[in-house]
Amino acid sequence: MFDAAVIRKDFPMLSRPADGKGLVYLDSTATSLKPAAVLQAMDEYYTTYGANVFRGIYSISERATAAYEGARGDVARFIHARDTREVVFTRNTDESISLIYYAWALPALGRGDGVVTTMLEHHANFVPWLELRRVKGIDLMFWEPDETGLLPIDALETLVSKKTKLVALTAASNVLGTLPPIGEIVKRVKRINPGCIVLVDAAQAAPHMPLDVSAWGADIVAFSAHKMLGPTGIGVLWGRHEFLEGLPPFTFGGDMIKEVHRDRAVYQDVPHRFEAGTPYIAGAIGLGAAVRYLEHLGMEDVRRHEMDITAYALKKLQAVDGVTVYGPRDPKDRGGVVAFRLEGIHPHDVAQVLDDDRICVRVGFHCAQPLHECLHIGPTVRASFYIYTTEADIDALIQGLLRVQETFR
Repeated sequence: MFDAAVIRKDFPMLSRPADGKGLVYLDSTATSLKPAAVLQAMDEYYTTYGANVFRGIYSISERATAAYEGARGDVARFIHARDTREVVFTRNTDESISLIYYAWALPALGRGDGVVTTMLEHHANFVPWLELRRVKGIDLMFWEPDETGLLPIDALETLVSKKTKLVALTAASNVLGTLPPIGEIVKRVKRINPGCIVLVDAAQAAPHMPLDVSAWGADIVAFSAHKMLGPTGIGVLWGRHEFLEGLPPFTFGGDMIKEVHRDRAVYQDVPHRFEAGTPYIAGAIGLGAAVRYLEHLGMEDVRRHEMDITAYALKKLQAVDGVTVYGPRDPKDRGGVVAFRLEGIHPHDVAQVLDDDRICVRVGFHCAQPLHECLHIGPTVRASFYIYTTEADIDALIQGLLRVQETFR
C-alpha cells in the first residue's frame, strides 16, 4: 500500500536532520527531492560506462546509447505516447515551449492569426506569446479563471475562432492547483477549429497524476524531469509525429546531422533532429529511473495520496485565523499545491521565520505574476506536496504559521 512515511526512507535529504531538526519540504512544485534510485542510476553511468552516445562502436558507448534511448522509451510508456520518436529531450519545460516558439510559431504565425492562453500560466507558457504579439502582431487573447480558480469551459466559444492557430494552456496551475479538463478542452477547440494547435504545459501534471497524451488529443505536451523525482537540466517535449516532422531544427551541431557537404546539410529524423550536440546523458538516465520509480508506486495512488494530503492541508489552513487560501475548494479540482496569504504579514517574512524550523515553502509570484494581478493580490506563500509529504509535515507548517503570527504580533 502507498505509505508516504515508508517512501520517505528512499530520499537521502529526508534522512539527514541538521541540528536535530528534520526537513519539512513543502516546495515540490518548484523542484522535487530525488530518491536514491535516481541518484544511483546517474552515478552508475558516470562511474561505469560514462561514454558518449551514438558515436562509439565500443561496448560502453553502446551501453550508454542503449540506456539513453531506453529512457526515451520509459518516458513514452509513462505518458502513453504512440511512438518513441514523439519524445524529444530538452533542458526543461521552458526550452520545450521555446522550441515550438522558434521552430513553428515565429515563422508560421503573423498578423491576423490568433493565440489563446490562460491567466493561470507559468511565465514559460505566457511570455513567448506576449513576444509573438510584439514581433509578429498576432491577436493574443486571455482565458481568465472564475472566482474559484476554475476555467469556464464555455468561454472557449468566444475565445477560439477559425483564425485561432494556437491554444496554449497548463494542465495544472503551479499557484492555484487548478486542473483544467484537458481532454474536454481539446475536443472543444478542435470542434471550433480542427487546424488549431493545442500546446499543454504539463510540468505540474506529469509528476502527480496519470498522463495520457494520446487520450488528451493535444498536439504538443511539455514537462520537466526535476519536478518528477528526476535531475535538473532535462525536460521533455512530446509532439505528434506528423507535427514534429514538419519542424526545422531548433539548434545546430553534432548528431542532429545525417550528412554535411559544401553546399548542403541533411538533418536527422525526429526526435534526434532537435537534440544537437552531446545531450545530458546522465540526466536522461536519471529521468528514466524516476519514471520507473513512479510507475512502481502507481500514478493513481500518487494522485490519491495528494488529494488526501491537500484536503488535510486545506482543512488545517482554513482553521488558522488570518489565512486566506486561493484556488478551487475541492481537492478533486486541484493538484497538491496551496497558495495563501497571512493577514498583515509579508510572505517573505513568513518564509524566513518558517526556515528557522527547516520548513521550506516558496514565496513571491511563483513565475505567474499575471495570475496574481488577475486575482488582484500581491505575492503569496505557497506550500506544495508530493509522494513523501505526510500529515506531520502539514502539522509542522501550521505550528510554524502560529509562531509567525506570534513573532509579528
